[in-house]
Amino acid sequence: MLEKMQEIIAEQLNCDAESIKPETSFKDDLGADSLDLFELVMALEDEYSVEIPSEELQDLTTVGAVMDYLKNKGVEA
Repeated sequence: MLEKMQEIIAEQLNCDAESIKPETSFKDDLGADSLDLFELVMALEDEYSVEIPSEELQDLTTVGAVMDYLKNKGVEA
């Protein structure tokens, strides 16, 4: 799952996929703003066929948090 996440995040945030780790923070490490995060969530929802409610986004601050969230929603790597 990490490789696919790296690919999506790198494309959405114009960053190097190799630098994206589970502990990578979207805001602190990647400099993502709220619009970047919104677009990223839309891409993840399309890719994994899930809906991520906006009230849950505040908890999804790192790549690992998003992966855990998706796994808890039944998304398989």
